[in-house]
Amino acid sequence: MGKCQQGCDCNIIHGGNVEKCKVSMLEEDILLSMADFYKALSDSTRIKIINALAISELCVCDISSLLNMTKSAVSHQLANLKEMNLIKARKAGKEVWYSLADEHVLEMFEICKAHILEAGNEKGC
Repeated sequence: MGKCQQGCDCNIIHGGNVEKCKVSMLEEDILLSMADFYKALSDSTRIKIINALAISELCVCDISSLLNMTKSAVSHQLANLKEMNLIKARKAGKEVWYSLADEHVLEMFEICKAHILEAGNEKGC
C-alpha cells in the first residue's frame, strides 16, 4: 500500500496560476456570506431539519415530534435557518408550514450527501 503524499516540496511560485486566481477570486463579502451559509449547516439538528424538509413540508409540531425536541428548540433552529434564507415559511390559519427556500438548498444537501456516501465507500488516501 502506497504512502499518502500531502503538501508541496517545491519553493516555486507559479505566477500564472496565482494571477489567474487573484483576478477571479470572489469579493470578501461574498466569501463571508458563503462561510456563514456553511456555518448554518454545521449543526446536526439543522441538517436533520433540512433533511426532513427535503422530504416534506412540515410544521413546528411535526419537526418537534420527528426529532424528539421541544417546539421551542425547533423554533430556535428554524429561525436560524430562515435568517440564512435556507428555509421559508407559509402561514395557513394558525399553522406555519416550513419548506426549503429553493432548489439550491436541496441541491447543496444532495451534493453533500452524495459526497459523504462516496467518500465512505472509498479506500486508501
